[in-house]
Amino acid sequence: ATDGLDGYLARVMGWQTDLGKILDPIADKVLLIGTIFILWINGYIPLFVLIIFVLRDFIIILGAAFHMTVYDTDTPAPNIFGKITTFSHIAYLAFVFIDIIFGLTITTLAIDIIVASITFISLALYGAGWSKLTAKLHRE
Repeated sequence: ATDGLDGYLARVMGWQTDLGKILDPIADKVLLIGTIFILWINGYIPLFVLIIFVLRDFIIILGAAFHMTVYDTDTPAPNIFGKITTFSHIAYLAFVFIDIIFGLTITTLAIDIIVASITFISLALYGAGWSKLTAKLHRE
């Protein structure tokens, strides 16, 4: 919630910086991946969920760095599916923590697969966005 608030305030108040555009998503990814890694080490989530979460974020960071370096341009703006993916990750972590704290079994293999699938689709859409941007830059 506070991450959304700080992004909103930065946009509304004109506090956005190029460095902030880079550091904010990286900080978000480090927090998410660190949390997922600790949960995996302790046996609370399956390895395939860890791998797809890490792979998606690693590829997105590499793609962003590539576009910013090679084309001297911003990367495609986050799309609605990227926001849905972020929400699904946060909800997934909430379910896992509820399972741990209260001894429930909300998080099942089906939920693991659904969240991993959403994550994979998001990665594919980012890839399509970069391909479209690259093609546009080559035409110009």
